[in-house]
Amino acid sequence: MSVRVLAVDLGSRRIGFAVSDPLGLTAQGLPSLERRGDPVAQVLEVCQEWAAASIVVGLPLNMNGSRGPAAVAAEAFAADLQVRAGGVAAPGAGYPTVTLWDERLSSVSAEKVLIEAGISRQRRRRRGLVDRGAATVFLQTYLDRMRPRT
Repeated sequence: MSVRVLAVDLGSRRIGFAVSDPLGLTAQGLPSLERRGDPVAQVLEVCQEWAAASIVVGLPLNMNGSRGPAAVAAEAFAADLQVRAGGVAAPGAGYPTVTLWDERLSSVSAEKVLIEAGISRQRRRRRGLVDRGAATVFLQTYLDRMRPRT
């Protein structure tokens, strides 16, 4: 059964996205969106577009594992998303589930890759490449962890 997973990196200005392939093996970045109006509605629209059966929201824990204001906001966002996702069923998959996933250092990893690729700081910020990259990094980690071991 093929199931897409959508990753959401919720920032204060932008929302970064990544989506898995239909088999749930690899993550690919999607264009970031500027936060406008209702971010839950924005995420649900992308979820429908990609027929995602599962949504993984990045949980920005502090390095010591504690929850700061950003993590509390992500938890509230994920709870609201789960309630409202009840009306956005992916074809044949029922309602999308929402999972929080530790995203520590995902932005740092994404930034490092972009720097190594020679992407200027201005271009990285203007196009939301770091947000997209961070979502891709933590989605791939999630997919790898959820894959059955052989």
